[in-house]
Amino acid sequence: MHISPRTILSSTVFPSIYTIPPSLLSSIPTPTGSTPPISPSIAQKHTLDKAKYTHKDTQKLDAKTEEYQNGDRSTDNGIDLYALPEGCIANALSFTSPRDACRLSLVGSTFRSAAQSDDVWERFLPADYRDNLSRSDEGINLLRSASLSKKQLFLHLCDHPVLIDGGTKSFSLEKCSGKKCYMLAARDLTIVWSDTPKYWKWTSLSMSRFTEVAELLSVFWLEIRGKINTSMLSLDTTYAAYLVFRLTSSYGLDSQPGEAEVGISGEEGKKQVVHLDPEGAQRLRQLRVPRSQRDQYGYQRAARRRLQQNMPADGVVQYAKQRGDGWMEIELGEIFIKGDENVDMEMNLMEVKGGHPKSGLVVEGIEVRPKEGTDQIVNT
Repeated sequence: MHISPRTILSSTVFPSIYTIPPSLLSSIPTPTGSTPPISPSIAQKHTLDKAKYTHKDTQKLDAKTEEYQNGDRSTDNGIDLYALPEGCIANALSFTSPRDACRLSLVGSTFRSAAQSDDVWERFLPADYRDNLSRSDEGINLLRSASLSKKQLFLHLCDHPVLIDGGTKSFSLEKCSGKKCYMLAARDLTIVWSDTPKYWKWTSLSMSRFTEVAELLSVFWLEIRGKINTSMLSLDTTYAAYLVFRLTSSYGLDSQPGEAEVGISGEEGKKQVVHLDPEGAQRLRQLRVPRSQRDQYGYQRAARRRLQQNMPADGVVQYAKQRGDGWMEIELGEIFIKGDENVDMEMNLMEVKGGHPKSGLVVEGIEVRPKEGTDQIVNT
């Protein structure tokens, strides 16, 4: 549940004995406002630009807070904001989000101290985070670390995925919401012909989080499938699946788009067209072949025709994008996790219509994470 700063300081979150009077509540901005949530007496003396609010401003803000606390703090039928117990503020912050808690820590020293509380960050961690971490030695060491605060643990899981289930999956958190993210290693996927050395090679790369990745040598039939139980995911959230890969001297991946599908096991999912090699596809579209060399470029001309024929009616095509870790990714589809279900989410990628050999695809895995901008806000 996401709560605005105005709501945090209202009686809907704090106990009734801490009701904030209307005169003070009116000075607290809505999410789109620009006035910091401080006393009117301070706001009259100091105009603070919220857009310039940074950690460097905290000392200045604390000085203004002290000035206010040393002055007349009486309010009409209410209580001073800074007189609220730190535990009460921490309890309110725990009903917000990690992003909101970090922002509200800039209000003053009391809020900053409350925002560091283990009780706050314990609420931001998934309810089953201990179970997930106990599925690996690295995770167990994190749980046993006495020097690691809950906030530090949260941030560590956001920036450093933990390998679980014998290194076949990784577990991490989405930083803004704290929702769960997983990546299925290539070894945890079903890749047709991957057990035949003539077609696929299992190798290791230092840039991969997993010990092995799958490198495509040459196949006509490209098919990659994965699945994850929805009980492992955060509830009431739209998740998207992404194939994480890279290309090395690729061949045949630019001439025929693939078909991706994500859905619930036993049900037909939504299909979409995907291009693993968008740069190669663009080169084919722009190809101009001299008359004297048309026989030599017959394959490219045929490939260009296939691209045009396989363009979906709605014109929507997914293209690969560069990731910050050196890999590429392409969205296979999305699905909304409704509630406490126990079914399999399946995702697959196929290219079997081109009838030509393909090579140069290196698969790290399939990542399942909350889709940006589509997380659902649920009131509890």
